[in-house]
Amino acid sequence: MEIKLLTSYTPQELEDLKVLLSLLSDKLELTEEHLKTLVNDSLSRLYVIYSDEKRIIGCATLCILHTLEGNMGNIEDVVISSNYRGQHLGRKLMEHVLREAKQYAPIQLHLTSNPRRIAANNLYPSLHFEKKETNVYQLLIP
Repeated sequence: MEIKLLTSYTPQELEDLKVLLSLLSDKLELTEEHLKTLVNDSLSRLYVIYSDEKRIIGCATLCILHTLEGNMGNIEDVVISSNYRGQHLGRKLMEHVLREAKQYAPIQLHLTSNPRRIAANNLYPSLHFEKKETNVYQLLIP
C-alpha cells in the first residue's frame, strides 16, 4: 500500500474517489470540477492510499487556513474502502496527514466525524485529538 499526494488524476482515480465518497454519505457527489479545484488549490492536499493494483482505496483531505489566531487546518473526507478496513490503513493515512501538517506548525487541526463511524471515532483520540463540545453551524450558499 502506498500513500501519495494526488496532484493529477485519471478517469479511473476519479471513479475510485466517487466510490469512497459515497461511503461517507449518499448525499455527497464528487464531480470532476470539484476534484480539479481541490488538486489545484495550493492550500488543500488530497492524500490517497493505493492498493497493490494501483486503485485508490482510501483518502483524506487536509485544508489549511491562515487566520488572525494562526495556522489552522481541517481534515476532511477521511475514508477507507470497506474491502480494506481492519488493516490499520486509516491510522497510517492519518499519521501521514499529521506528518504533512507539521510543515505549517504551529497549527491547530480540526475534524468532524459522524458518531456512527465507530472505528474512526476510536482512532482520532488515539492520535491525540480531543473531542470538543461545541455547536456546529452550516449554511449552504447556492
